Amino acid sequence: MPSPVAFAVDAQTDLAADKAAQSHSYGRYLVSSGLGGAYVGFAVILLLSVSAPLVAASHPAAKLVQAGVFGLALTLVVFAGAELFTSNVMAMTQGLLRRRITLADVLRVLGLSLVGNLLGALLLAAIVHGGGTLAAAKPGTPAAGLALLKSSIVAKNDASGGQLFARAVLCNMLVCLAMWMAARANTDGAKLAVLWWGLLGFVGAGFEHSIANMTLFGLGMLNGSATAADFARNLAWTIPGNMVGGGVLVGIAYWYVARPRVITLPEAMPTDAEKATISV
Repeated sequence: MPSPVAFAVDAQTDLAADKAAQSHSYGRYLVSSGLGGAYVGFAVILLLSVSAPLVAASHPAAKLVQAGVFGLALTLVVFAGAELFTSNVMAMTQGLLRRRITLADVLRVLGLSLVGNLLGALLLAAIVHGGGTLAAAKPGTPAAGLALLKSSIVAKNDASGGQLFARAVLCNMLVCLAMWMAARANTDGAKLAVLWWGLLGFVGAGFEHSIANMTLFGLGMLNGSATAADFARNLAWTIPGNMVGGGVLVGIAYWYVARPRVITLPEAMPTDAEKATISV
């Protein structure tokens, strides 16, 4: 059985305090965050690589395959150990509401993890681009991975700002729910299962994850299918959306659910001896 909700909020509050303490060492925290950005990026590369032939063939299972393999992202983040901006939003919100950390701690952790995630994602994108992974194809045939990358960027650029924001809200709600359920799970097998299901939901539904988009647009800028303006526009809508989804819809919601109930008891009735004393 999963641990009680109140225990999970306590654990997230302790985690937030640990992150606040670790973030005082800027260099180490940036490295840990860089790893988080790269780990999510690995899942993006895997998704593009294994699903591109299916997409090119218009196979109906393409979306399911994409969703099924993306669990690599949180598996690496949780079990290898790394900092991820989108899940930090939930933990730091609950830590702040429990008054274990300050607003300055929240801003420092979120700022450093966001910058670190960006650096890690862009570094991975540069290495993958240099290796020609997505451009590889048989002679005389188009590179399916590169084609899928370009079409994905076009679809994201075609979405309105409001659509990107809404998709980002729902995305990080699922991502943080995956992390929340993993925190409540008592075995590694259960943790792996809930992490996988959470990411299956967000990828399969086509929602927007700002950190995953860092690798996607990083690759796009390197091969000419995206511009810095495209990248900035996407993050301008998806980062706030991810913060609302993880911080409000999961972080604040479960903090409120776990708040101790205040029970007002009726005033005690006087005993017979007390009544006698009063009458005298």
